[in-house]
Amino acid sequence: MSRQYFGTDGIRGTVGQAPITPDFVLRLAHAVGQVLRRTEERPTVLIGKDTRISGYMLESALESGFNSAGVDVVLLGPIPTPAVAYLTRAQRASLGVVISASHNPFADNGIKFFSAHGTKLPDAWEMDVEAMLERAPEWVESARLGRSRRLDDATGRYIEFCKSTFPNDLSLRGLRIVVDGAHGAAYQVAPKVFHELGAEVVSIGCSPDGLNINRDVGATHPQALVDAVRQHRADYGIALDGDADRLQMVDASGRLFNGDEILYLLVQDRLGQAGAKVAGAVGTLMTNMAVEVALKSQGVEFVRAKVGDRYVLEELDKRKWILGGEGSGHLLVLDKQTTGDGMVSALQVLSACLRSGKPLAAMLADLNLFPQTLINVRLRPGQDWKSNAAMAQTTQAVEAELGDSGRVLIRASGTEPLVRVMVEARDAALAQHCAQRIAATLAE
Repeated sequence: MSRQYFGTDGIRGTVGQAPITPDFVLRLAHAVGQVLRRTEERPTVLIGKDTRISGYMLESALESGFNSAGVDVVLLGPIPTPAVAYLTRAQRASLGVVISASHNPFADNGIKFFSAHGTKLPDAWEMDVEAMLERAPEWVESARLGRSRRLDDATGRYIEFCKSTFPNDLSLRGLRIVVDGAHGAAYQVAPKVFHELGAEVVSIGCSPDGLNINRDVGATHPQALVDAVRQHRADYGIALDGDADRLQMVDASGRLFNGDEILYLLVQDRLGQAGAKVAGAVGTLMTNMAVEVALKSQGVEFVRAKVGDRYVLEELDKRKWILGGEGSGHLLVLDKQTTGDGMVSALQVLSACLRSGKPLAAMLADLNLFPQTLINVRLRPGQDWKSNAAMAQTTQAVEAELGDSGRVLIRASGTEPLVRVMVEARDAALAQHCAQRIAATLAE
């Protein structure tokens, strides 16, 4: 049975269009509540949200749906996604719920869930919820309805957690840091975390109005951060996305560093600590090949997961490793946090730079990313790209030409009728030429 509602990271869509409507979200919460009550008499769920105006409406629908199933609700207000993961563990709650569409524009929204341990839930759990949605609601009697309350100082608790992941013997004093909150869930939290650790903080993207989340700021629009770092002559820039689970960083020169580079830096920092060992790291199908080559040359195994931080986490759990991530900036440091956390990841990078006495660029001097060319080919209605013999033949020829100095990745978009053709090679012109050859066979 395929999933009807859940995607790679919860349920997401345009507000007012199925399934992101208040009636469906109420039914969803009720179904989740029924699943929870199979194993727990009186479950408690935490609900956090980002700054989208639709969060008010969806929060009310979730609250009603859970209460109607006999589930107690704790409201956290606007708070980063990783904060919900942390607080779910800290409060010994049954489930954490986040209302957010992450890096999408304000007109979108979504619902995603964390287990009692603060981790993403498996496909089997999502299938249980979808099966429950097919059944008629079972409203509990009045005496068994759930209750709701707000958690006092949820943001303050999370700020202290973030600070606790930074070494006690280090300080950010003397550093000027630009923090871009993407007008999102971290707008209150992020500047305080870095300020309270000693930095002089310049804030941008920290004035949400319900409609401007991710608009021309944040991890998906890093030029605003680059410009601000140069303007304020800052030492570092930190950009988060709308729900603050991904990270992009900028150094004093205005150079932007992506998630692949940051993952490599985190591994190097661990290798440089006395007595520390790193058995391996996990990236995705999209991770730059240079990271894999560099890590393997140092005896660090590298494994690729499907695109999506939940799949990176699955591979890490399977191997009992702690470091993984995506080029988009979803980074996992499992001895610090159970899920991707932009602020915690940034603090690990800053502590690595302070320990080494080197800036970001110097720490990454031996990593030269392979040029990548990505071409999106729009499919015609009914087009079966997987059985395209010409494409398969051209792809095989390109792979033979690249050998061990490049690779090809072809995958369908999960949200649009597109096929993404990516070619990576040590030579940029070769990568572009090969990608165009493969894409042409699909477009013909």
